[in-house]
Amino acid sequence: MTETEVSEDHPRYASLVTRHRIEAGVEEGITSKQGLIAQGRGEAFDYLLGERTLPSADRAARAAAATLLAAEHPVISVNGNVAALAPTETVELAETVDADIEVNLFNHTAERVGRIADHLREHGADEVKGLTGDGEIPGLSHARGVVDADGIESADVVVVPLEDGDRAAALDSMGKTEIVIDLNPGSRSPRTADVPIIDNLIRAVPNITDHARDLADAPPEELREIVDAFDADEALAAAEAAIRDGSFAAQDET
Repeated sequence: MTETEVSEDHPRYASLVTRHRIEAGVEEGITSKQGLIAQGRGEAFDYLLGERTLPSADRAARAAAATLLAAEHPVISVNGNVAALAPTETVELAETVDADIEVNLFNHTAERVGRIADHLREHGADEVKGLTGDGEIPGLSHARGVVDADGIESADVVVVPLEDGDRAAALDSMGKTEIVIDLNPGSRSPRTADVPIIDNLIRAVPNITDHARDLADAPPEELREIVDAFDADEALAAAEAAIRDGSFAAQDET
């Protein structure tokens, strides 16, 4: 069964489609094999969250939109899973908030970076950074710390979906404002973030875009009020509570 053969009325439609996208990403050389494991782990947490966007996650998405609109140089970091799961949505978000897109990988090779950049261009991106590699994230060994000097290195706000904790901590040490999308509220990445969004990537990215469009004409002081009112610890606690108190009654085992 392929993605196009999944019936939209299937109760597990969204989950099955994301699985197919990750599989296709591996076949195309965009996603690493380790990305399959990461996707499975994330899906387990989404299952516990009831596969829905919590009110706390929606508030975080709105704070993320305000943060991006108020930024001087926002950058969206894209790895193999993000490229496979939400390429069009990522491009739309970047266009809405005037952000750069940069490919940055845990399992880094020039070939994979090139393939992901081409994949993003095929989905509407005009420019994709990450190919130059003339900057660095201090404190990270090997290629994990390689970035573009005019991209992530010089950004004031970085969206780091599905990120590893070491890089999130290193970006925080650089003074970056971080927006992290992750389904595990106990993971190091969201616990490091200024704006942790505990939600599925495929729901969170378009949700941030919707909020950004809603706030497009908001004055700077309104954006600042939204950012200042957001409580990261509260968002993490709400997601953890939802996981601990959730019910499997309405779930399907497919």
